[in-house]
Amino acid sequence: MAGQGGRGAVEAERDPVGVAREICLRQLAVRARSRAELAGTLRRRGVADDVAEAVLDRLTAVGLIDDDAFATAVVSSARENRGLARRGLAVELRRRGVDDDVAAAALADVGGADEEATARELVARRLRTMAGLDRQVQLRRLVAMLGRKGYPTELAVRVVTELLGSESDLDDHPAGAAGFGDVDEPGHGDG
Repeated sequence: MAGQGGRGAVEAERDPVGVAREICLRQLAVRARSRAELAGTLRRRGVADDVAEAVLDRLTAVGLIDDDAFATAVVSSARENRGLARRGLAVELRRRGVDDDVAAAALADVGGADEEATARELVARRLRTMAGLDRQVQLRRLVAMLGRKGYPTELAVRVVTELLGSESDLDDHPAGAAGFGDVDEPGHGDG
């Protein structure tokens, strides 16, 4: 709108606040967004910083932007739909521009037994598609999948070996459990 010629450009000059508000409302109509995501969209669309700040403040005041609720929804959705672990969820929240304190509050109840149960479900589901593959290949792929989702290597190796039914698979690997390593950015890819 603001960056396009014609009527949109004239309208943006007359009512930049209205244009910025419309951009935000259209974005929010598609899905909930963090304040940082909306600020980035406004910046890319050429909205002046003071106008963007005023619009974002107003939308926050009326409850259309709520980073606390947004972070809680992202955590719930990413755990349920993608099986992300605490570390993977933290990366996802950071990627979406959620403040560290808000992210910490949203992640407060994540971890422990729930995380292990989710890892077991993911491995059991993926194992059904791996029939006929060598045990070492299954082990490597499953541990890597969990690593990408943010699960600690120790937990991933333990869950996978238990579900594969043999701890001796680790003994056969020249590097043992250390050969699986953590993935730098969890949450990217599914295995």
